[in-house]
Amino acid sequence: MPQQLVVTAIGPDRTGIVSKLARLVTECNCNIIDSRMAIFGSEFTFIMLLAGDLPAISRIEYLLPALGLELDLTTMSKRTSAQPRTQVVAHYVLDYSGPDKVGTLGAITGLLASHNIYIGSLQSETSQQLDGVKMHTQMTLELPEGINANDIESELHTLMHQLGLQGRFQAQI
Repeated sequence: MPQQLVVTAIGPDRTGIVSKLARLVTECNCNIIDSRMAIFGSEFTFIMLLAGDLPAISRIEYLLPALGLELDLTTMSKRTSAQPRTQVVAHYVLDYSGPDKVGTLGAITGLLASHNIYIGSLQSETSQQLDGVKMHTQMTLELPEGINANDIESELHTLMHQLGLQGRFQAQI
């Protein structure tokens, strides 16, 4: 039965890090199922979901710390399994922007959590504008059975208005 492993790495950004991590995955006979990479400040960040048989997963767990040390990366790994999902009725995108204020993301994600809405992905960034620091966030959402999209849209627009945000909530095609 295939095993799964979540691997994270963070450290100073420089050319070749992804290549060396991917080479280790290949050498250990694992497969990258999903991955994300970003640069935060001057730090490289990478997260991967790997799959392989038990010896392959054990080998990468054993070899990853040494490669992390060589590349000046802080690495972490954790075994996991495929996540059972609730029945999803619809996929939506929530996209909003406005003034960068403490607590905005927490308020939006709190509303979503109160309705058991699964956040499939989230990207948020801030930028300096002439009229202050602005933020932009985009999420992909999965609405479970029994959730009325129009009610969620109404609640989100009310909350966004209270927070001084402009945004849209629309079905993903």
